[in-house]
Amino acid sequence: MPVIRDVMPAFELFQPTSIADTLGLLSRHDDAWIMAGGLDSFDWLKDRIKRPSVIIDLGGVGELRGIREAEGGVEIGANTTLTELSSHPVVREKFRLLAEAAGIVGSPQIRNQGSIGGNLGQDTRCHYYRAGWPCYRAGGNICYADTPTAVNREHAILEADRCVAVSPSDSAPALIALDAQMVVRNADGERIVAARDFFIGPWLDITRMTVLKQGDLLVSIRVPGTFAGKSHYFEKVRDRQVWDFPLVNIAAAMATSGNTIDDVRLVVGGVAARPIRLVAAEDAIRGRTRNEDTAQLAADIATRGAVTLRHNAYKVPLMQNLVKRAIRGEGAWTS
Repeated sequence: MPVIRDVMPAFELFQPTSIADTLGLLSRHDDAWIMAGGLDSFDWLKDRIKRPSVIIDLGGVGELRGIREAEGGVEIGANTTLTELSSHPVVREKFRLLAEAAGIVGSPQIRNQGSIGGNLGQDTRCHYYRAGWPCYRAGGNICYADTPTAVNREHAILEADRCVAVSPSDSAPALIALDAQMVVRNADGERIVAARDFFIGPWLDITRMTVLKQGDLLVSIRVPGTFAGKSHYFEKVRDRQVWDFPLVNIAAAMATSGNTIDDVRLVVGGVAARPIRLVAAEDAIRGRTRNEDTAQLAADIATRGAVTLRHNAYKVPLMQNLVKRAIRGEGAWTS
């Protein structure tokens, strides 16, 4: 099925200037599409795959932008740009992992426009789904990427359930590794969602990649001081050095005493529909010396249960090598 590149479908545009006004609009329009930086949104609209009747542009809601220190950590407005986040002095000093992840998204032009909330909430980039093929995620009854002749080099090796599309976010693994929390509001009030639980797999809802439902608004992200100033690591493997989405990425935050691992978070992206926190590998290496044997142990545990497709078996050794590099601390930063 060819992609139709035509004029965008007609829609009614609202540009609120406050969170309260935004929530009011969301409560009145059941099919409203929330647009932050617009990068993911315009892709859908230009290709005429998504046809919302109402779009709510968050660009004028100043409450959703900015970074402030809070209780040893930081709170980040959901519409803060990736450039602001990657260059913020406090983020770079305390949470270098997050600054590096935000600073490697896309190109400078994309980072200047794209928001942290948009990067977290963007839809999967599976080319079958994005081109309008009637797959499971789009309401059909087949996964075109999981067929004998499919092009599936970029797809999942873990947690596949009908759909083998992957999470494309670079900032998501970093925030999970830092034990971040998402502040979500709707007409009924506010709730706090751990970053690890914010992203969902297709077994829960194949039509969504996050817990956000119609009427929900991601307001801010809170990063606690748990791993502030600790050893951080982020690496992204991609086909091109500019603009591309990750084939696999990894985020790690580690607290150590000398060369002993006291506590650790290991999170990988690009291998499943959600970023995967490697809890079993974390548990196995906690209290161990940070050396090659520990790195190999974590790598072996990390890819247990991996199921490859025709063209993506390379992701297994790639993911193992990234885990080992994170444990060894190759190029790691201590903020």
